[in-house]
Amino acid sequence: MKKSIILIGLSTLCLTSCVTLGKYEAMESRNAQLRREYNTAQSELSDLREENADLQRQNQSLNTRITDLNDIRNRQNDSILLLIRDMANLKLGYDTVIENYNQRITGQDQDLTRTNNLLAARTKELNDKEAAFKAKEEDFYKKENELIARQNELEKKEADARKALKAKENELENLRSKLNNALVGFSDKGLNVETRDGKVYVSMESKLLFPSASWTVSKEGVEALKTLAKILEQNTDLNIMVEGHTDNAAYKGTTAVKDNWDLSVMRATSIVKLLLKYGPQIDPSRIEASGHGEFAPKAPNDTPANKALNRRTEIILTPKMTDILNIIGE
Repeated sequence: MKKSIILIGLSTLCLTSCVTLGKYEAMESRNAQLRREYNTAQSELSDLREENADLQRQNQSLNTRITDLNDIRNRQNDSILLLIRDMANLKLGYDTVIENYNQRITGQDQDLTRTNNLLAARTKELNDKEAAFKAKEEDFYKKENELIARQNELEKKEADARKALKAKENELENLRSKLNNALVGFSDKGLNVETRDGKVYVSMESKLLFPSASWTVSKEGVEALKTLAKILEQNTDLNIMVEGHTDNAAYKGTTAVKDNWDLSVMRATSIVKLLLKYGPQIDPSRIEASGHGEFAPKAPNDTPANKALNRRTEIILTPKMTDILNIIGE
């Protein structure tokens, strides 16, 4: 697939020999932007996974905090029991005072007042501690519920994103199979279709598309591009990148096309133009052309067979990630 994509890109570049440097740079910028958007989607999905893991750790920490609070409450209960016993002891003392009241009437009122004040202070202290504990407990459960809701939301987003990614993978695999079936007649002529890195690559060797040192597409190459263009018309949710590649044999032209860089761009542009010609329903904003010259070889340029592999055009089909980005950004 990658070879087919490259061959188509080279053909398109060949047909647009009048491409200005500004347009070329714009196409390069668009390509980089799409790659950044794809990487951003992957990065944000990774961030969601990390955030989910962090929430799980927070939940575990809150569970530990609940245990600690329960321990505090148990200790508070023990304190209450102690206070109750204290109150009982104080009550006993109070009764004793009453029994001896007649004998010790003088000064006993002051003792009784002090005792009552102490009881009131201890009772107030106990009530205040219990109220503070209940407030903290309510706040804790409120925060726990908020964290659980947030975790459920993130888990749903992750599940939706995974589902959307899986659907994209299935679409790409179906597209690869469809392209393989449609272009099977060219498989023995240097055309290959494969899925890699979340993209479909249609790779076509130059022997199928171009005469040596030329960017004019051969009749056989035109037939392959006609078939490919019809399929691309039907798959509107794809971005199309056509990349031209050469081997390391120096190209020395006398026109505006002077070296391998120029040749690879011209071939890619030629293929873009043919795709748009035979696929008039293809939105031109979906398609880009670029040239890599000799600087992105598939194999070392050390044998004629390897050089033939490097002389290729790759048409790279990338699914649009807008729906997945919308899921993550909700």
